[in-house]
Amino acid sequence: MTGRPPLPMMVTAAVGVAIATALAGGFAGTVNAQQPLDTAAIQQAIGKAGQLSGDVYKVTFPRSDLHVTRDAVVIKPGLALTGWAAFKAVGSEAVTHGDLALLEGEVNPVITRMRTEGFEVTAIHNHLLGESPRVMYVHFWGRGPASRLASTLKAVLALTAIPMTDAPASSANEEVPGADQIQSTLGLKGAAKGGVLGLSRPRPEPITMMGVTLPPAIGMATAINIQAAEAGKVASTGDFVLVGNEVNPVISALRAHGIEVTALHNHMIDGSPDLYFMHFWAHDTPERVSAGLKAGLDAMGQKTPTMRH
Repeated sequence: MTGRPPLPMMVTAAVGVAIATALAGGFAGTVNAQQPLDTAAIQQAIGKAGQLSGDVYKVTFPRSDLHVTRDAVVIKPGLALTGWAAFKAVGSEAVTHGDLALLEGEVNPVITRMRTEGFEVTAIHNHLLGESPRVMYVHFWGRGPASRLASTLKAVLALTAIPMTDAPASSANEEVPGADQIQSTLGLKGAAKGGVLGLSRPRPEPITMMGVTLPPAIGMATAINIQAAEAGKVASTGDFVLVGNEVNPVISALRAHGIEVTALHNHMIDGSPDLYFMHFWAHDTPERVSAGLKAGLDAMGQKTPTMRH
């Protein structure tokens, strides 16, 4: 018999194809389905517990072993001396992104071991100016099984003097002078830990790195940290997370209020959109510091004017 098969045969064949396709898709979906992040394996491999926020598990590494000063202010670990590693499940694997606060002599042993273990080094730079001793920050990216990523970080941390236990710390909001006024001025609600008030404002647009969507908890939010300084004053540092045309309006706003811009750089490779991280140092009364930081926040979204020829 030649030509088109009878209708029942066509229907049967079509149903068979549909069933085969559905089954194949089902199996493929099973292989590629999102797996839960194994936080217990991460904790066991690193040897330190983290905190789960949404789908991000974050482990912090405060440099409580260091005595760092700037402008006669003894910098608390939570102000500018805390490294971190954030983990997020991606399919059957995980990714990790973060940074480590390092003494200069720790930098190259750390990045050598990272590269040996297949981690990407995405930035090496300062966050502060004029601090003593000098502190550098190494940002990194890794992808693979969560336990292997955590084991690699453990091996990297072993090359440093970073403590693996956090020093006891108070969480009283009153330790930061003017905390309520600062939060009211900035329009942000923060949390105090270890004598440092931490505030953040996420970027509004989706952000990806190496093709992976990064939520605010993976360093994609403007961060403002504030601690007590001498009587009647506070010290503040952190970073504004900016797209290109916001950079110079924010610089102008901060400088107009006497806030130092201490660094401008990337933290990411193959990120979208291109983001710039602007670190700052403010040391003044709570009223003046919060007014300057508010001006910086308000300048986000503004564009650099086109120069006239």
